[in-house]
Amino acid sequence: MSQLMITSLVVVTMMVLFIWNKLPAAIVAVFSSLVLYFTGVLNAHDTLAGFGDSLVVFIAALLVIGTGLEATGVGTWAGQLLIRYAGTNKTLLLVSLLLLSALFTALIGMNGAVVTMVPIAVVIAARTDIAPSQIMMPVSIACLTGAKLTLLGSPVNVIASNAGELAGAGPIRFFEWAIVGVPLFAGAMVIILIFGPHLLPKRRSGSLPVDLSGHAHTLVEQYRIKDDMHHLRVRASSPYVGMSRTDIDLTSYPGVSIVSLVDAEGGEPTQKPVAEGDLLLVRGDAQTVGKLARDMHLAIRKSNAEDDNIADTLFNRSSGLAEIVVPPRSALIGQTVFPGMATHNGDLIILGIQRGGYDVESNITQLRIGDHLLLQGTWEALDKHLSDPQVLVVDSPEVVRRQAVALSRGAYEAIGILILLVVLLTTNAVPPAIAAVLCAGAMVVMRVITLPQLYRGVDWNTCILIGGLIPMATAMTNTGLAGLIGDHVIQLVGAGGPRAVLAGLFVVSTALTQVISNTSAALVMIPIAVATAGELSVSPLPLLIAVAMGSGAAHLTPMSTPVNLVTYGPGAYEFGDYWKLGMMVLLWSLVVAVFIAPLYWRF
Repeated sequence: MSQLMITSLVVVTMMVLFIWNKLPAAIVAVFSSLVLYFTGVLNAHDTLAGFGDSLVVFIAALLVIGTGLEATGVGTWAGQLLIRYAGTNKTLLLVSLLLLSALFTALIGMNGAVVTMVPIAVVIAARTDIAPSQIMMPVSIACLTGAKLTLLGSPVNVIASNAGELAGAGPIRFFEWAIVGVPLFAGAMVIILIFGPHLLPKRRSGSLPVDLSGHAHTLVEQYRIKDDMHHLRVRASSPYVGMSRTDIDLTSYPGVSIVSLVDAEGGEPTQKPVAEGDLLLVRGDAQTVGKLARDMHLAIRKSNAEDDNIADTLFNRSSGLAEIVVPPRSALIGQTVFPGMATHNGDLIILGIQRGGYDVESNITQLRIGDHLLLQGTWEALDKHLSDPQVLVVDSPEVVRRQAVALSRGAYEAIGILILLVVLLTTNAVPPAIAAVLCAGAMVVMRVITLPQLYRGVDWNTCILIGGLIPMATAMTNTGLAGLIGDHVIQLVGAGGPRAVLAGLFVVSTALTQVISNTSAALVMIPIAVATAGELSVSPLPLLIAVAMGSGAAHLTPMSTPVNLVTYGPGAYEFGDYWKLGMMVLLWSLVVAVFIAPLYWRF
């Protein structure tokens, strides 16, 4: 059997397995490459070359950068601004939501953007009484079309750009994608605004994500923290001036503990030494706190406004709240604790203890199975201590921080790193993979994210899938299969000229992406597009754009892309809901690919 025939059979089998969807796509891709090796189509180097390809490294690094932006609350900050300034006008809210979805897709990729935007959409749906099904699919469409605004929007963009460079036509640069991205998104938004209210169902979902935007206020009310909390202003004569918070000894004042030190200038919690005018937020009996204030030259501040801000003082960019439960067989069972108790290094404080839904009456108690504790401390301390299997965390601090804390620690550094990446990519100062790895490493060095967060931020399934499919593309090119398919494409639609070929490649790519991942569809179709361009003696760039846009037009089914799957449950959608609005967006995508793209990327 010839190598051409073997490659053809492997490609067909791979596509059938992708559509069957009973095996992980990454495993199918890897084993397909191994079959090509054992049948002699590829050597060992070509079989494994995909996993070391700069394309895979580039995409992995981009995912890390997107994780840094998401984890530091950049999306939450933008969402809070949207809700604050858009008011209750439903049309304005929807337009703002779609614009924000597209913007974040262009910056952190469509998968990260849709995860960031769904909680914001939930809040909008709740506050405006809009059915979630009326806004969740529009968010998906905005992310899918916004993915064509920049190179960072989708791995498909990176694959197409890399293919253009390898074909000798040059890469599709960072902002060049906006040539098709802007009209694509603008047209999609018009379609959503005009036809969405009529074509989208009006359903309520039973699986909406939890809205954690008011998390701190909920915990403060549940544990009645306000009752025992006091603000003490530090006077110039206080012996605490110049001391660190952890050095302050309160053993002479039983039941009193320092919860937070608030900077007099910035109005935010600080870890710096105590200075005149700073506020000590303490918890304890009012009489004992009064004695502390007299002895240590502290002024008690009594203000309803201050009480209302206790949740903001406890829960902010630098510190947060977490509720834990003592599970069976935990080493904590039987240990003596009390409100105000701190860890050995003082980075976590117990603010409250509840048993059976009620506050524990005695100040000092021994922990039992099922006891609830409210903890307060820095985000780093919460992440460190709450990873202990001896406790069960009610709401993950990382999830809470991402949804409720705007511009948390490291946000400005993350934005600066993103700007550096854009500058490096647009100026072509270094190869794209080097620029992305440099910026991803900077995320860790500048403590925007930790190494565990970096590992979690990389979508290893995508990386393995691409690494496994690159050898397949090599085999299709080397054996002449891509050229043969290109010949058939030309025979079918070539008489209509290059635009007809462009439309044909778009349609085939779109058909594939409805049943397999957009990354897989692009990697299968790109060798065909390059070979077809060679047969027609035209530039491959417009054909690559058509494949990229077709592979990204996953609008007809919920299973075609993770972007649709994320909104499927919250929107209470059914399988048949997608094609109605999705078909109109898909047809507009075809128009942009066939008529607008060639105006810039000439044949």
